[in-house]
Amino acid sequence: MAGNSATNAVLALAGAAILVGIAGCTGAPSPSASPVPTGAPPSSAAPAPSPSAAPVLRPELSAGENLAYFDSVNLAVIAANESAAGRDFIDALVAAGFDKSQMEVTADRTTVDLQADSLQFAVLFQGECLIGQYGPASGGYHSAVRPALGSGGCLVGETRPIDW
Repeated sequence: MAGNSATNAVLALAGAAILVGIAGCTGAPSPSASPVPTGAPPSSAAPAPSPSAAPVLRPELSAGENLAYFDSVNLAVIAANESAAGRDFIDALVAAGFDKSQMEVTADRTTVDLQADSLQFAVLFQGECLIGQYGPASGGYHSAVRPALGSGGCLVGETRPIDW
């Protein structure tokens, strides 16, 4: 029984400490409290944040370090055309400076001539793959950097020729 009363006393003290701590956090500031001057006059408007630089292609860097640029190109394609097809992404990536001979893309249509639920496109870049996926079945746009396949390509399965 002595153990129970000691435990109860510890719990009561802990509860009281928590209540005191909470009360200290929620109390109103004292009327004598005044702001500490910073030496700078108050500003009527917060300074505007400086715009971050748009990503650019950096061929000397890794695929991972160029993922933001890859994404910016692909997101611009989607913003211009929510029904973008594989060629739209490939053409935009070529215009953005990626090597067309290092690209792969899946078909826009299924073997029974239905619109594909999603399409994948990739660029082999510095020995790694920048991979994009877009479509309703994939929940929008996604991208990743993955190691190149043993075949030297990036996408598993059948891809279509980029012959335009």
